[in-house]
Amino acid sequence: MKYRMKMTLAAIAMVVGLGNGIPQAMAQDAQNPVSYVNPYMGNISHLLVPTFPTIHLPNSLLRAYPERADFTGDRLNGLPLIVTNHRERSAFNLTPYQGETSGLKAVLPLSYDREQIAPYLYQVYLDELEAEVEFAPSHQSAIYRITFEKDSPSYLVFNSRKGMLKVTGNVVQGYQFVDDKTKVYLYAVLEGQPQGTGVWKDGQFDKSLQTAEGTDAAVVWELGNQAKAYTLRYGISFIDEAQAKKNLEREIASASLEQVAETGRQVWNKALGKIQVQGGTDDEKRVFYTSLYRCYERPVCLSEDGRYYSAFDGKIHEDGGRPFYTDDWLWDTYRATHPLRVLIDGQVEGDILHSFLLMAKQMGNNWMPTFPEITGDTRRMNSNHGVATLIDAYRKGIRSFSLEDAYTACKAGMEEKTLIPWSAKPAGWLDEFYKEHGYIPALNPGEKETVPHVSIWEKRQPVAVTLGTSYDQWCLSQIAQELGKQDDAKHYLKRSYNYRNLFHPETRFFHPKNKDGEFIMPLDYRYDGGLGARDYYDENNGYVYRWDVQHNVADLIQLMGGNERFTSALDSLFNVPLGMSKWQFYSFLPDHTGNVGMFSMANEPCLHIPYLYNYAGKPWMTQKRIRTLLNMWFRNDLMGVPGDEDGGGMSAFVVFSQLGFYPVTPGMPAYNIGSPLFTDARIDLGNGKFFEIKAHNASTENKYIQSATLNGKPWDRPWFTHADIAEGGVLEVEMGPKANKQWGTLVPPPSADPLPEK
Repeated sequence: MKYRMKMTLAAIAMVVGLGNGIPQAMAQDAQNPVSYVNPYMGNISHLLVPTFPTIHLPNSLLRAYPERADFTGDRLNGLPLIVTNHRERSAFNLTPYQGETSGLKAVLPLSYDREQIAPYLYQVYLDELEAEVEFAPSHQSAIYRITFEKDSPSYLVFNSRKGMLKVTGNVVQGYQFVDDKTKVYLYAVLEGQPQGTGVWKDGQFDKSLQTAEGTDAAVVWELGNQAKAYTLRYGISFIDEAQAKKNLEREIASASLEQVAETGRQVWNKALGKIQVQGGTDDEKRVFYTSLYRCYERPVCLSEDGRYYSAFDGKIHEDGGRPFYTDDWLWDTYRATHPLRVLIDGQVEGDILHSFLLMAKQMGNNWMPTFPEITGDTRRMNSNHGVATLIDAYRKGIRSFSLEDAYTACKAGMEEKTLIPWSAKPAGWLDEFYKEHGYIPALNPGEKETVPHVSIWEKRQPVAVTLGTSYDQWCLSQIAQELGKQDDAKHYLKRSYNYRNLFHPETRFFHPKNKDGEFIMPLDYRYDGGLGARDYYDENNGYVYRWDVQHNVADLIQLMGGNERFTSALDSLFNVPLGMSKWQFYSFLPDHTGNVGMFSMANEPCLHIPYLYNYAGKPWMTQKRIRTLLNMWFRNDLMGVPGDEDGGGMSAFVVFSQLGFYPVTPGMPAYNIGSPLFTDARIDLGNGKFFEIKAHNASTENKYIQSATLNGKPWDRPWFTHADIAEGGVLEVEMGPKANKQWGTLVPPPSADPLPEK
């Protein structure tokens, strides 16, 4: 394809032509990090949902990926126009076709080959059709070029799965319902005039009609009989068709596909170039920059010329000069994706958090959202972890949102909304029980559920909800403390110790209790709890939730009996066998993939666990575990992601861990040190400030820290604070092949304040 050759030559010229003394490999790293992105990484899943090779600009409204049953299939379900929800929904469809009109359909399966994807460019050859397809996105618009190679009657079919489309000359416009209250709008323009137009309806091409409405509403451009390239541009909007047209005209009205793609390449290089790395292998850089690219897939900016549609109240709003963002699964992304954005794009993070607070008010109840999407807050999973994003950002210097509003919305979300998973109902009996007794009660084996709104599938998840809410209440106590609300701070700090109520003193696991305060017995922490262990936990088993006390690891160590017992239990986590066949184990714990013993690299509740050795005097074991897990489970290939990546939820763990540090406790402005993979990394903190990690002699073999300095001073702690790097700084470590078991053992990372006296 012409454009592919041009881009290859441009990349070569860029690397060869730099004459400023920078090595060629480093010049490519610094100037063209997007060249390391492999959107195919993880496109074949180990068990559940794979990654999707998404073509988009950072945090932009318009996203697209090839629509197929899965990566192994050789048919495309037409050509994509927009993804309206991360990995789950898309809208509209475009199908090129040649032949008799009797073969037209709303969507045609397309046999394909020679597919190539970059974040800013999609190229594919439709082999049976003998047509080349090229696609490049802007923020709210995109461009297709379709080249038919043979003389034959040619057509382009637009489909709205449920909605309305109208064709008038070289313009197609209309909408599709995303759900009952949300529409996405399309305005598409063909370069030049078609020979004819019409509607495909009831198996017929009717040239007398212009408008199609309902399910699989399809309109058609009739192009002619000659082999030829056709270019079409389109805009997308969640406001109306007129705004979709404005978006198109503002962004790419007369731009060529090459120009749109080149602009996209530059945008991506600027975004990814905020972190520059040296050293490591080519594959390690590809894993790093691919993971960083995936952290930009969500949330998306909905502001269009100063206005945005909000599904949280179904209205169009003025944005007041601040972009409005949504589509963020907070249960997944609060752990590392938001803390990463705090470091490299604080202004965007502030706008996102401001958007959350607007959503809370727009919903009418002022409850902090938990799963804000294009269609509103879906209240999935459990707990209210949005509170962590707010206090984490605030304590790291982002002040572009109202902390008072944050406190009000987060408190209301915990106190007035039920803690029942996957529910947006008001608080009820289970919530009153939690407030009185400090835990969510489990059902006894065989006991029927009587509490309204508890899902037959998602259950009560009593241990997961108790532990998650304990952390959320710690976060709320920290906001109260920042606001000077001392009584509230003390109250919620006390409640943050509620995890103790489910700690079994004999087994030293977090164990479900019934409403009478009795531990459910007998219990196997590997298997019990039904599908996804949801009768007691959630998606992972008791071995994983044993460590779900992010805010107070020091207290967890004491509960377990001290450092030696704690690290011995950690070792056990990574070594306890499944005890049954894999197909049996995964039949009821399908999210628990990426196993190393009972540890599950494939799910977010495990991400902080390898760093916990730092708290108990064995930082060298954190270094060993992190390197092993990265090398084992994150690879530059089709199965290179061990589980649901969740649009940055897991990828941010990879970015942080390859750099050599990780935010174990969002809300605590501190980072745990792991094992830097690259010899040099430079993070642009903004405002001319940079944080550098220099790992001398780092390699596959040299994974252990021998000594360290921070900002030029000797450093013997396996952690540092955000304040240590906020104005720029340098962490310098000497790496070696054998562990220095004395380094970093004396001062553990911080944990929550002691339990207040009564």
